[in-house]
Amino acid sequence: MYSNDNRIVVTLDAGGTNFVFGAIQGNRQIVNSITTPSNSHDLDLCLKTLSHGFANIIESLGTPPVAISFAFPGPADYPSGIIGGYLPNFPSFREGVALGPYLEEKFGIPVFINNDADLFAYGEAMAGALPRVNEMLEKEGSAKRYSNLLAYTWGTGFGFGFASYGKLHIGDNSCTETFCLPLRYHPDIIAEEGVSARAIVREYLNAGGEDLSTLRKYFRQAGAKAFIQADGSLLTEENFELTPATIFNIAEGVGPGGEESTRNRAAAIRSFHHFGEAAGDAIATAATLIDGLIVIGGGITAARKYIMPSLLSVMREKMHTFGGDTLGRLQFYVYDLDNPQEFSLFAKGESKVLDVYGTTRKVTYDPQKRTGITISTLGASRAIGLGAYSYALSHL
Repeated sequence: MYSNDNRIVVTLDAGGTNFVFGAIQGNRQIVNSITTPSNSHDLDLCLKTLSHGFANIIESLGTPPVAISFAFPGPADYPSGIIGGYLPNFPSFREGVALGPYLEEKFGIPVFINNDADLFAYGEAMAGALPRVNEMLEKEGSAKRYSNLLAYTWGTGFGFGFASYGKLHIGDNSCTETFCLPLRYHPDIIAEEGVSARAIVREYLNAGGEDLSTLRKYFRQAGAKAFIQADGSLLTEENFELTPATIFNIAEGVGPGGEESTRNRAAAIRSFHHFGEAAGDAIATAATLIDGLIVIGGGITAARKYIMPSLLSVMREKMHTFGGDTLGRLQFYVYDLDNPQEFSLFAKGESKVLDVYGTTRKVTYDPQKRTGITISTLGASRAIGLGAYSYALSHL
């Protein structure tokens, strides 16, 4: 929507360790990013870092920006630009900081702050999964189009956002979340305990996988200084940690613990299977209320081949009435849009031609209710940046 817009928006990727400043015009990064330590432990130093970073980006631009827009960890009153509460990575903000108003005073332009998962959803809705799928449907000759998008990020936590008809929905309390839904099989535990990086490590160990100290022995036994991981990078005994990435390597039979142990591989695959069940359960609950396409981003999507089968199985489960009737958990079928065969069926639907009673007119009707789930092709970081850009322009 904004691919040909000449307005410039300054952006920020705000992490507890580093700040990465940039600028977007026409949905494209137009400057070399600037990375600085966030200094999140010291409020005065952190605010100075933010001011200097934004100032350096603005000075590098040939045209003045129209806004600053970025994601920042919550809890927060995002519409007011106020950050405060329990922020593990930004301890100096816990008493409450009017960050948006502070930056508006500094730079004299509007400042928009949002949750990262919300901006991921908006970026995918405006320039990612939603227009991509609609374009693919058009190419297939399908009349079906989608206007609603549920978006999830899989990483440290279980982020969620949704957009509808070109608008981002953040709720009345900046609190549209699904991480706190009940966890499948453990309804008194939050869903994020099953859909997060820590969940994969925990379930790998619970399934009988070897622990970190035991896995490190394989470096010594192999007499090797490094293993080549599934992504081609080098893994050494010094930098080896038990993470979703290393557990994925074990599932792939690559590196320490994978080549040597059938038990470890089975435990790794089981951990991703369990992740998929928990994610599918939470996503199905949200999809029941918000009828739209589903997109997922974040580093853990690299293990999609081990996650998606159980996720889709849960979303396609059957439910029953006391009268003995059977119906789907969702009132529409869920297709894996990254599977070419399933996308073909998704695009085809069940179109039929109906006669309009008493006339010679005919209309095309597709009675199949359906949605689709896809992995982000933009990547979470780029989608968040595009979401920040689109959000600012949509509010000016």
